[in-house]
Amino acid sequence: MSETVIPLLPCRQLDDVLPFYRALGFDVTYRQERPNPYAAVRRGGVELHFFGVPGFDPEQSMGSVVVVVQDTGALHAAFAAGLRAAFGKVPVSGIPRMTRPRRVQGTSGGFVVVDPGGNWVRISRRKEDDDAGEPDPAEGRLARVIAAAARQADARGDVAAGVKLLETGLARHAAAPPAQRLPALVYLAELRLRAGDRDAAAALLAETAALELTETEREALADDLAAATDLASRLGP
Repeated sequence: MSETVIPLLPCRQLDDVLPFYRALGFDVTYRQERPNPYAAVRRGGVELHFFGVPGFDPEQSMGSVVVVVQDTGALHAAFAAGLRAAFGKVPVSGIPRMTRPRRVQGTSGGFVVVDPGGNWVRISRRKEDDDAGEPDPAEGRLARVIAAAARQADARGDVAAGVKLLETGLARHAAAPPAQRLPALVYLAELRLRAGDRDAAAALLAETAALELTETEREALADDLAAATDLASRLGP
């Protein structure tokens, strides 16, 4: 016997969430306004339903759903491309927003989409595909700091705790090689921007840009360097 579970998530109004999910590649399969606002979206095997609540505050939403996929990186790339095409950028702070794929303490992790209704769509890898485990010792101790910070800031939404872990880790491991410091600095800049501290984010990105890296290291850190460039573009000239 095959079972199907479909999450029902709140929003203020359907027109808040449906354009966003269309940008992510979902099809709107059903919509009604009366007797109550209700809609359904589907992308592959993922189906989500939404109901409108007049006066609903997305900041207070406790809606959350876990989506388990084989390749979190490929899905994130598809989501990011759709958001850029529809809105010109990938939102990284406020509501809505999307985090980057990164290892979270205790798992290889995934990423989080917070939709315009304030609902958390948590994208994770299937257990059988989750072979990354804990950071490789060769990545250095800052990799563990990043994973711990991601559990707080990305998985739990506690940005202040994530910032504190990263700042403490960067100070404690000040002698770490530039290639190991860069991912932590970029993530800290992202969290500072998410918290609204643009000056701190700009200072961290300047520190990142000053790091001396070999060409091999730049190739290995291409995703982090691209993220740093994207964050800098949000800060303006």
